[in-house]
Amino acid sequence: MARTEIAPTATHCPYCSLQCGMNLRPVTGGPVVEVVERTDFPVNRGALCGKGRTAPAVLSSRVRLTGPLVRAAGGELEPAGWDEALAAIADGLRRTRAVHGPDAVGVFGGGGLTNEKAYALGKFARVVLSTSQIDYNGRFCMSSAAAAHQRAFGLDRGLPFPLEDIARTGCVILVGSNLAETMPPALRFLTELRENGGRLIVIDPRRTRTAEQADLHLAPRPGTDLALALGMLHLVVAAGRVDEEFVRDRTTGWDEARAAVMAHWPELVERLTGVPVPQLREAVQMFCDAQDAMVLTARGPEQQSKGTDTVGAWINLCLATGRAGRPLSGYGCLTGQGNGQGGREHGQKADQLPGYRKLTDPAARRHVAGVWGVDPDSLPGPGRSAYELLDALGTDVRSLLVMGSNPVVSAPHAAHVEERLRSLDFLAVADVVLSETAALADVVLPVTQWAEETGTTTSLEGRVLLRQRAVTAPHGVRSDLEVLHGLAALLGHGKGFPTDPEEVFDELRRASAGGPADYAGITYGRITAENGVFWPCPDEQHAGTPRLFLDRFATDDGRARFVPVTHRPAAEETDREYPVVLTTGRVVAQYQSGAQTRRVDELNAAAPGPFVELHPRLAERIGVAEGDPVAVTSRRGRAVAPARITGAIRQDTVFMPFHWAGEGRANTLTNPALDPVSRMPEFKVCAVRVEAAAG
Repeated sequence: MARTEIAPTATHCPYCSLQCGMNLRPVTGGPVVEVVERTDFPVNRGALCGKGRTAPAVLSSRVRLTGPLVRAAGGELEPAGWDEALAAIADGLRRTRAVHGPDAVGVFGGGGLTNEKAYALGKFARVVLSTSQIDYNGRFCMSSAAAAHQRAFGLDRGLPFPLEDIARTGCVILVGSNLAETMPPALRFLTELRENGGRLIVIDPRRTRTAEQADLHLAPRPGTDLALALGMLHLVVAAGRVDEEFVRDRTTGWDEARAAVMAHWPELVERLTGVPVPQLREAVQMFCDAQDAMVLTARGPEQQSKGTDTVGAWINLCLATGRAGRPLSGYGCLTGQGNGQGGREHGQKADQLPGYRKLTDPAARRHVAGVWGVDPDSLPGPGRSAYELLDALGTDVRSLLVMGSNPVVSAPHAAHVEERLRSLDFLAVADVVLSETAALADVVLPVTQWAEETGTTTSLEGRVLLRQRAVTAPHGVRSDLEVLHGLAALLGHGKGFPTDPEEVFDELRRASAGGPADYAGITYGRITAENGVFWPCPDEQHAGTPRLFLDRFATDDGRARFVPVTHRPAAEETDREYPVVLTTGRVVAQYQSGAQTRRVDELNAAAPGPFVELHPRLAERIGVAEGDPVAVTSRRGRAVAPARITGAIRQDTVFMPFHWAGEGRANTLTNPALDPVSRMPEFKVCAVRVEAAAG
């Protein structure tokens, strides 16, 4: 059958925080929609990774949910109508509130939800359910960097500059990021950096595809990034490379931070990290010799029980060398999820209101309550962080509404989390596919996805973007906004939850006005005309803010704050019984919990299942060859996956990707020990035993 050509719709990829631009063109006689190159968007200039190219595959009715499911008396999920499904959810939540109180009802959101959905979900929790128990899976992503940003700069935006600035700086230290696999289109900025004469230093316990691009690769033992940063700053001080003028004029707290740093002499740092002193000195010289320089972190240093302090140590390195608050220099976080930035700005997080306002701030409560038309005193206070919320399921929290998250796969100590989910009195899940979490629910609602709905996201640059609907969703599928509207009406709130995304966004603009993440001047029309608008943007005449902190930092006195930090061990160190360190991460062909990408044939062919990456000497010691089943055991459980043997990893370390459920679920093993500030779990470091699984 011949294809009918239709004008494409400009939109953005549904996956990572790059939010690459793409055009979508519906076709007949083929897939629901096809991806067409979009070269005008500056982040990717038309380039896409395999996930972006194949994203339309998940639109197929063959792999996604197309009607509500309700658990029958016999225990099976069975098809149901929307009225029945929504009524069942409303009844379940209402019963729990009546018997156990409003905080017995929990809400768990996702970093992939649009700004409109995240905003509406936070409002729904606090106004309709009156519960403090709301958090989201973004807590597992960049929360340590966010906390460190707030402490040092007074404001959290993943990158305080556009991605294009990376290619123009003189040196980049990339800590715990494998851009070549997690954000492939962004690798070109590092390639252009080196083509322009800049230097690249990659810090990772594995020699990844990204590390292979580096001028210098440092491979510290997992969990020692904090010591490494402190050791480098010690060398900066010892070599007289501190920018004394910048420190004097634009910072506070240097004396205390300097005193803490001087306890981390190079030979000690070498013993802690395994990185030789000559490599430390070479890295410091590269960084300090460059006229401009940046430090970029990702999940490696952030997903630790000391993640906030670790990021803070890298920020201190930037501040001491004058590499912040000026063009082509600074610290930035490579946010992971598609709307990881916007998702934490507008109310999904346990302690926040829209506009990145603090829930404990009386003025913030008054402002947002005024927009919502409620009494400020009626808004609940801060609730539990993500893992603490999941850990409380079945005891303090008896019913849960999940939107856009799959904690059965993505949460640490996942077997325990799965057990907690099973213990609930009532579980409802709204998702695109029947994820492992949705399969446990009492009610499952099928919702629209990226190409079937309009809404905004905020990229890692702080650029607010517009995804535009390109196709009509299958009959029987509704948007998350329609779900929240319907539930609110059944629970006695017939007004205040519109289903039109632009109407929701206009309310979000009013709620964020005057807050740290001020969207008041951003409109759908401006986003389309300007290819995105950077926040803060307080009014429609404001140009937006691509580069933060050039004149002052967002603290009360305009100065950045040094925070004194010292190295401490991981929450769980190796010992005789568990002598190897496990670290986790992603592969290029899968995404997050894999709920969507594992349903795409092309991606599964490239990455069909989990594996255990280990060094040849470790493989020889335990008697396994390439492809043999390997058992990895921690104090929390056991996972089994085929061996992938490589000299590109430390001998004392094994790596597992976390995209799969079942026997090879990496998060069965991971440690839920929490950072005291960010409440980030320690995904990146736990002690394990590794052995041949056969027999």
